[in-house]
Amino acid sequence: MPTEVRNSQWGSDRLWNRIALVAGVFALLICVLLVANYIQIKKSDPVNMTVINSLVERLYANPADSVLRKDIRTLDLLSRKAYFTSQWQIRTGGYLLLALIAIMAIALQVVEYRRKINPVLSPENEDESLLQRRKARKWIVIGGGSILVVAVVFAILASNDMAARLNNLSRGEVAVVEDQPVINPTDNAADSAGVVTDTAAIRDTAAAAPAVIASTDNFPNFRGNAGLASKTNIPVSWDGASGQNVLWKTALPLPGQNSPIVWGDRIFVTGANASKQEVYCFDRITGKIIWTVKVGATAKKPKVSEETGLAAPTGVTDGTGVFVIFPTGDVAAIDMNGKKIWEIDLGLPRNHYGHASSLMLYKDNILIQYDQTSSPKVMALSAKTGKTVWSTDRPVKVSWSSPIVVNTGKRTEIITASEPYVAAYNPASGQELWKIDCISGEVGPSLAYANGIVFAVNDYSKLSAIRLGEQPTILWENNEYLSDITSPAANDKYLFLSTSYGTVVCYDAVTGEKYWEKDFGKSVYSSPMIVEKKVYLLDITGVMHIFNADKEFKLIGEPKLGEYSACTPAFTNGRIYIKGESNLYCIGK
Repeated sequence: MPTEVRNSQWGSDRLWNRIALVAGVFALLICVLLVANYIQIKKSDPVNMTVINSLVERLYANPADSVLRKDIRTLDLLSRKAYFTSQWQIRTGGYLLLALIAIMAIALQVVEYRRKINPVLSPENEDESLLQRRKARKWIVIGGGSILVVAVVFAILASNDMAARLNNLSRGEVAVVEDQPVINPTDNAADSAGVVTDTAAIRDTAAAAPAVIASTDNFPNFRGNAGLASKTNIPVSWDGASGQNVLWKTALPLPGQNSPIVWGDRIFVTGANASKQEVYCFDRITGKIIWTVKVGATAKKPKVSEETGLAAPTGVTDGTGVFVIFPTGDVAAIDMNGKKIWEIDLGLPRNHYGHASSLMLYKDNILIQYDQTSSPKVMALSAKTGKTVWSTDRPVKVSWSSPIVVNTGKRTEIITASEPYVAAYNPASGQELWKIDCISGEVGPSLAYANGIVFAVNDYSKLSAIRLGEQPTILWENNEYLSDITSPAANDKYLFLSTSYGTVVCYDAVTGEKYWEKDFGKSVYSSPMIVEKKVYLLDITGVMHIFNADKEFKLIGEPKLGEYSACTPAFTNGRIYIKGESNLYCIGK
C-alpha cells in the first residue's frame, strides 16, 4: 500500500479513535455525576422534608398561624420544583449517556470496518493484531456496558428515592395545614367522576351526545357527570350549628370515607370497623335509616391505613339494587328493600393503603378498577349474578382512582388512570381501545371529562388534557398545581382543580391557560362539583366554598356544616347531601 494512502488511513483511524475516546470519557463522567447525584440525595434533603416536618409539627401546636401555613405551602412548591429539576437531570443524563456510548460504539465499528477493507499490516503481524483488537473490543463492550448498567441503576435509585420522599410528603406532611387528622388520598380517591348520572342513561349506548344527560333526579355514583350535576335550585347558604337550611341530620352507625349515592327516595352509604361491614339505606325525606345489611366475613382484616379506613369505596345504584365493594374484596348486591341478592369475595386486595376505587355501571355490568401490587386489572361483574363477565389484566401500578364511563358520541368507553397510562376499554368486552403514557405515581385523583376532553392529574406527576378520538392526543399539559387527593371538575369552558392544601386553580379547558388561583387556607379532600354554573368545594372543617364557574373568581358564599368532612357531596334538585365524620346531612331550602 502506498505511503500516502497508509498515512491517510492512519489519520482517519486516529480521528475515529479520538471520537471514541472522547465519547467514552464523557460517558464515564456522566456516570460519575449520576452516582454523585444519588449520594447527594441520600445525604441531603432535596425536598426540605426535615424543615417541612418541623413546620408541620409547629402548625399542629398552633393551627391558627397563617404565616406558618403559608411557609409550608411555599416549601411545598419549592419541593415540587426540586423534584422536577432532579427528574430532568436524571433523564437528560441518561439520554446523554446512551448517546455517548452509541457514538463510541459507532466510532470503534468504523475503525474496524476500515481496517478490514484497507489492511495495513503485514501477514506475520495480522493474527496478533486481530487478537489484540478482539480483546480490546471485548473490554470496551464490558467497560461500556458496566458504565451503562451502573449509571442506570443509580439513576433509578435516585429517582425512586426522590419519589418515595415526595410520596410520603404528599401523603401526610404538606397536606396538613389545619389542626385536623391527616386523610389519605384513598379517602377521596374513590371519586369515580363518571360522566353518567343516571344508570338508565348509561344503558342507552346509541345516544349521539358527547355525554349522557340524567333524565331523573338521581345521583347514582360518585361525582355525577364528571364533576357536573345537572340539578337546579341548589342552596348556597346554611348553618349546621343553628340548623338553618338543615332539613335533617342523622348519626352514622359506623365510620366510612365513602360518599352518599341517591335514587328516588333512598340514600345509600357504607360503614365498617374491624368486626363488621354494613350498608345503610336512608329515607331521603326524613333521614331515618330504613334498613341495614351486613356484608362479608368479619374474620378478614386487610392491612389498610387508619386514615383510609375500611369503607372508602363508594357503591353504585341503578334503581333496582345497590352494589357495594369493601377493602376486604367483598362485593355485594342488595335490592331496594334490603334483601341481599348475591355476595362474592374477590380476595384481599394487596395494596398498602387499602382499596378505595369506587364502582360504576354499564348496562347490566358492575365495573371495578382493581389495581393492586399483584395482578392489577379492570373487570366487569354481572349485576344480576355477580359472576365475572370479563377481566382484563394490565401492566400498571397500585392506584385508588376510579373508572369513568364516557359516551364519546361514537362509542362508550371505560377510561382509567394508573401509572403509567390513561387507558380506555370496551365496556362490553374489556378490550383495550387506547392508552397514553402521561401519568406517574400512586394515582389518587380520578379523571374528569367534558366536551370530548379527558383530564388526568396526580401529585408530582402532571396535569394532562387528552382530546378523545380515533387516536387520542395530548392537548396540553401543566405541572404548576397538582392534586394528590381531589379529582378535578370540568365543563365545556373551564377546568377547576383543587390541591389538598386548599389552593383552587381555574384553567381554560381547551388551551390550558390559567385564569386564576385562590388559596382558601383550609385542607381539602372533597372533590369540587359544578352545579348551576357554580362550583361547590367542601374543606375538611365543613366549610363549603361556593364560587362562580367562570374565568374570573367571584365568591358566592361559605356556609358552615360544623363537622369534619372528607367526602364529596351528592346533589339532587333543591338538595345537597353531605356526609360528615359522624352524621349524614340533608341541606335544602
